[in-house]
Amino acid sequence: MNAPTTANEDLLYSVTDGIARITFNRPQARNALTFAMYERMADICQEINADRSIKALILTGAGDKAFASGTDISQFRAFKTAQDALDYEARIDRVLGTLEQCRVPVIAAIAGACTGGGAGIAACCDLRIGTETTRIGFPIARTLGNCLSMSNISRVVSLVGPARTKDLIFKARLVEAPEALALGLLNEIVSDVETLQRRADETARLVASHAPLTLEATKEAVRRIRRTLSREEGEDLILKAYMSEDFREGMDAFLNKRTPNWKGN
Repeated sequence: MNAPTTANEDLLYSVTDGIARITFNRPQARNALTFAMYERMADICQEINADRSIKALILTGAGDKAFASGTDISQFRAFKTAQDALDYEARIDRVLGTLEQCRVPVIAAIAGACTGGGAGIAACCDLRIGTETTRIGFPIARTLGNCLSMSNISRVVSLVGPARTKDLIFKARLVEAPEALALGLLNEIVSDVETLQRRADETARLVASHAPLTLEATKEAVRRIRRTLSREEGEDLILKAYMSEDFREGMDAFLNKRTPNWKGN
């Protein structure tokens, strides 16, 4: 049974034969996410949890340039107070926690750049398939000067370990597909976008054919074993970064396409 496609233009959602698909649909902005897109993704995960006819979920980005490049930087312009920073990270933690706890297998079909919040979304997925052009990373040390929340750091550490997590963030580098596969950031690489979408569909149909309670129990067991630290355990770090002069400088430099002048305060 097929469900009609729903859209708010920036995020598309459809269900076909028990396979749900979310597409980040802002290719002109490298599929950067607005707050409304984050919230819609969380709502969809809740809908899937309530609909036992859905067996798997695919996340992908429109076009071939990016899966998702993180939060749209313009969303940060309204930040004025410490509470703004805490509320933002609380929102992201809630949304990504909802995605991580979606009862069905979640497959990320990643073409092009998968950076910042986009890489955080990918880390919440159960399987990640990339193309030869896929690049994954958290370049915030050279762009905005903010930080990842404790829960996001926990997810990345669980995938690649503490030393490689620091290597990725300290060097602000984007990992090319072969290295991402070796590190465990990707499960599989295919040649191009067309093959990527076909392979994501094949994988979704495969896992959808298996015992759903086995998959659900395994997914939850792994989540419980890997303790994700809460946002509250890192509030001091969030405030140190988001309330700094460097964050304001990084945001201004990013929006005006210039190199930031970091002060360390």
